[in-house]
Amino acid sequence: MPLNIEDYGLIGDGHTAALVGNDGSIDWLCLPRFDSASTFGALLGDEDHGRWLVAPAGDIVSTSREYLEDTFILVTHWETSSGKADVTDFMPQGDRRADIVRRITGVEGTVDFRQELRVRFDYAAALPWMRQAPDAGGNAVIGVAGPDAIVIRGPQLIAEPQSHAHGSQFTVKKGESVDIVLTWFPSHRQAPEAIDVEARLTHTKAWWRDWAKSCEAPEKYNTQVHRSLLVLRALTHEDTGGIVAAATTSLPEEFGGSRNWDYRYVWLRDASLTLYVLIAHGFKNEAEAWRGWLLRALAGDPNDVQIMYGLAGERRLTEWELTTLPGYADAAPVRVGNGAFVQYQGDMFGEVMLALQRAREAGIEETDLSWSLQRALMQFVENNWKRADNGIWEIRGPKRHFTHSRVMLWAAFDCAVKAVRDFGMEGPVERWEQLREELRAEIELKGWNSTLGSYTQYYGSGTVDASLLQLAQVGYLTPTDPRMLGTVAAIEASLLRDGLLMRYLTETGVDGLPGGEHPFLACSFWLVEQYAHSGRLDDAIALMDRLVGFANDLGLLSEEYDVTGERQAGNTPQALSHLTLVRAADAIQSEISAAS
Repeated sequence: MPLNIEDYGLIGDGHTAALVGNDGSIDWLCLPRFDSASTFGALLGDEDHGRWLVAPAGDIVSTSREYLEDTFILVTHWETSSGKADVTDFMPQGDRRADIVRRITGVEGTVDFRQELRVRFDYAAALPWMRQAPDAGGNAVIGVAGPDAIVIRGPQLIAEPQSHAHGSQFTVKKGESVDIVLTWFPSHRQAPEAIDVEARLTHTKAWWRDWAKSCEAPEKYNTQVHRSLLVLRALTHEDTGGIVAAATTSLPEEFGGSRNWDYRYVWLRDASLTLYVLIAHGFKNEAEAWRGWLLRALAGDPNDVQIMYGLAGERRLTEWELTTLPGYADAAPVRVGNGAFVQYQGDMFGEVMLALQRAREAGIEETDLSWSLQRALMQFVENNWKRADNGIWEIRGPKRHFTHSRVMLWAAFDCAVKAVRDFGMEGPVERWEQLREELRAEIELKGWNSTLGSYTQYYGSGTVDASLLQLAQVGYLTPTDPRMLGTVAAIEASLLRDGLLMRYLTETGVDGLPGGEHPFLACSFWLVEQYAHSGRLDDAIALMDRLVGFANDLGLLSEEYDVTGERQAGNTPQALSHLTLVRAADAIQSEISAAS
């Protein structure tokens, strides 16, 4: 049975990531990429679906954990009746190979440890052939199944054929260290040589800290913003620059339910928001790399633009259901791929244009390719702006004219106009201005409900959507505009649950899916931003304090939060949750600074 979602910590190497439980078990790891098949899949089943446990063998008195400052090197402190020991888990940076290091160090007295290794390749569909491999160096064991292989070096592993597991027992005394290193490699190649653990630990620590030192975080919520920016870096693929929405697939939005999706892909929306945040916090070089990923993804016929891609820009993300993993606490199905890649979501064009506008404002120069692609995108928008879409939440029900999408299309035209008027770019600015005003008139006529005193979720509906909070963020309205305040009041009246925001009312059936979900953290962070900029600073701080309290002991946030169960829900760590945390903190700091 997996742990609560918040009981997991993340380690990563810029190519993939592992979830390490506070019980010492790695229950999720896909090798060699975020979106590869799992090698350890206990997170979506139980221990027999693959895990790697390293923990004290005796009675545990206490345990705690932390990241080494400004890194994703995880240190778990164990205390038993006989002594204390630390386990340092990390994935070395910069090696262009997939290594996971577990260093066990004696701190006080003696501590007996046990190791249990259950390798299950291909989402637990492939049980490997395991063999002792003295030729690979030291006490090495190699496991092979199909195209995948691992070599593990450390204390002698003893096979336990009845449970298809390998185990070992060892003892550490004060001042002693035991290193265990697992390395993935293609099975048609020889096992890579052993690494110098001390050298790789030193390098990895320096790599993370060198990146983090450029961070410009606000005074208030400094720690939370700092960690959130590090999370965004950890979810970024080192070679391609693509950022995955989360490190996991199919963690449920409703425990026991079927709203389980694969988030190990790159959404243009998230990429655009990441670009905006990186620029705002001093990471100009990273922002340029992000823009490069965006431009490569967008290259080609604008009619073929997708809302999401694979890490290297792969286009075919066909969704299918696994039968080899039963799901987190039996929340089925477990999905690989994401069928939303074929959807039309009009809002995405606004988010992309807004991010590239922010890059211009920050002094990142346009290239011939970057502006020509934006021109091509705007041509597509001109030809398609009247279409109904699936909306920001990837509705699987009927397409509609979602008000949020209509406003984001307005924002796309607005950015294109500003590029010409303010930055001297070439383009049909008069036509863009005309379409921008035509779209605004339509939104005011069809997206505003005077009886409700609010904008609506979609044209003709009497319901609201938390995404309407973005109307002020993109400049369609000011935060204090009476229509914005009326919309906020309607959202508060309709979507607040235990003080947190739902995305929309799932019970209306608008999304075409059974069941419900928990409050979506990004929406509540949007509300913080709106409160801060509309004169409700005390409300903003109160809600912000509550939201950051939902992070786990390592500062990580998932997609949603179950208030009743007091636990995280949905895929983790969630890029959008951390992105919106940063924006909310910036909004609060801005208003505090303005008032002082």
